[in-house]
Amino acid sequence: MDSSDHRKRKRIFRPSTYPYSLVYVFTVRSFVLCFSFVIFMFLLSYHNIPFTSSVFRPVLVVSSLSLLSSSSDLYSTSHSFQDLSSSLLDLTIEGRVLFPDHVLLMVNKNDLAVKDTDFECVYGSNIEGDGVVVKEKAFSVDVYGESESGVLVRCPLPPANYSAVVNLRSFRRSGVMKKSNQTVNSWENVAYAATLDGNTVVVFVKGLNLRPDRESDSRQFSCHFGVGSFEKDGRYALGTKAITAAQEVVRCSVPLSIVKSPEKARGIRVTIGMLPHIHAKANEHVFLPSVAKISDLKYEKRKNVGNVKYDLCVCTMVWNQASALREWITYHSWLGVERWFIYDNNSDDNIKDVIEELETENYNVTRHVWPWIKTQEAGFSHCALRAKQECSWVSFMDVDEYFYFPYSTPGHQSLRSRGYAGQHSLRSLVANLSLSSPRIAEIRTTCHSFGPSGLNSAPSQGITVGYTCRLKSPERHKSIIRPDALDTTLLNVVHHFHLRKGFRYMNLPQSTAVINHYKYQVWEVFRAKFFRRVATYVADWQNNQNEGSRDRAPGLGTEAIEPPNWPLQFCEVWDTGLRDFVLSNFADLSTGLLPWEKSSF
Repeated sequence: MDSSDHRKRKRIFRPSTYPYSLVYVFTVRSFVLCFSFVIFMFLLSYHNIPFTSSVFRPVLVVSSLSLLSSSSDLYSTSHSFQDLSSSLLDLTIEGRVLFPDHVLLMVNKNDLAVKDTDFECVYGSNIEGDGVVVKEKAFSVDVYGESESGVLVRCPLPPANYSAVVNLRSFRRSGVMKKSNQTVNSWENVAYAATLDGNTVVVFVKGLNLRPDRESDSRQFSCHFGVGSFEKDGRYALGTKAITAAQEVVRCSVPLSIVKSPEKARGIRVTIGMLPHIHAKANEHVFLPSVAKISDLKYEKRKNVGNVKYDLCVCTMVWNQASALREWITYHSWLGVERWFIYDNNSDDNIKDVIEELETENYNVTRHVWPWIKTQEAGFSHCALRAKQECSWVSFMDVDEYFYFPYSTPGHQSLRSRGYAGQHSLRSLVANLSLSSPRIAEIRTTCHSFGPSGLNSAPSQGITVGYTCRLKSPERHKSIIRPDALDTTLLNVVHHFHLRKGFRYMNLPQSTAVINHYKYQVWEVFRAKFFRRVATYVADWQNNQNEGSRDRAPGLGTEAIEPPNWPLQFCEVWDTGLRDFVLSNFADLSTGLLPWEKSSF
């Protein structure tokens, strides 16, 4: 082969399209790089890798752990706070209250369905609540407020060396995170609830330390409203003078701007200002911390769609009394109670389920979350305001107290439509008194205290049938009141309220009606009382205060230790009247079972 042929072949195989090859290589490389970048961004989004900086402190974080993880993985484990911010929630913690045995978190839930969400409490290792964290399971999660717009989460106390700035995470939902304040309020000193009452606002507040059963000088108090941006520059926008002050309740006039548009008041935060001394200047008010937002009870959902008031309602405050509710409500509904307000004071039994069952059976029962411990008097004042919109008369009593009508003497038959205790007897009594004596605004009924009656375990047929032995002398009384005739202070001592001038109370003769108070039940039931008492001005069982008073069990110490012969104590008179009445009027003729027994089966 000659040299010319060889040069021709080299020209044939030489890459004569060099510029086009360069474009080709560059195009492939660009495509690979772009594709890789897209994949990277997809994986980044898929795994929710956080972009938050170290100074951003999320409030509610969603766990990336599987729901199948063991409890040891979920609780009491340590992580950095930013490690937990893998997903976000459309929730904001609006307030924290530190109680002796837990921390309460008040959360704005927006449209979140609480039933679909499980929370756990997150504790930071530094004072701001971030840093290294541990997690604990929440005690309870509940809705509260008008239209159930908020969530209450009760968390355990923080571990040693961890901040009380407790945060939350949910391991079911995701959304947009919102930052919250980092304030922790002490339960000993805080405004905790508020509601409108006409052109006034009623504020419930801890820390005033006012004397029980007495009205205090209202000149030392004022109300302050966070209209617009709450506490702008550390100040409340509007303020008004207090009208009344008593115990834990302060009533103030509402600013004119709110009176003209009351719908604007709902959701406004309010607090109490106090003068350091009576002669202080007006600008020397000291503001109490506040988690109280104004509600308007008139806007709550009502079952009485006809807008006609019920003749007789009942209000009570309970803690872990689910097992007692059905018998108590069934019995008193038969006597004529039409409406029930159950203030739940941090129960952790199945009380929500029981109330839902009673609602489906048309007993007209509503549960109202009341997380404020040792505030029974204030809670009853709050319930009186709520019931005023719906009820002509309201009975304030406990779930171990039962009205009982002995066969009346002829002179007392006028108090009822019939001379014996038939169905709706209690409602008839109240209605007849209203017609005959319009100035009577409180009906007081004497209480008889029953003991364990020789039992060692709770009676299967219920307390009205099982406990039949009591103390001879009556103890105290309970009241049925007209909520529209109460004094503006709403002052009460649990057993009765103060009335407005011109109204009076009436003591029912014991031959007409009494209350069987099943106060000292079998030890396994009575022992639960040692956990806490709900009344503000009554000493807890563990405290050695007023040990000789009627507020205590005679001869019982300050420890939950069963005394000798407990089943035989508090037994001076055998009284089977209510037992016989219940068996005659409530037992099923074919089976002999009582309505609350049927439910348990």
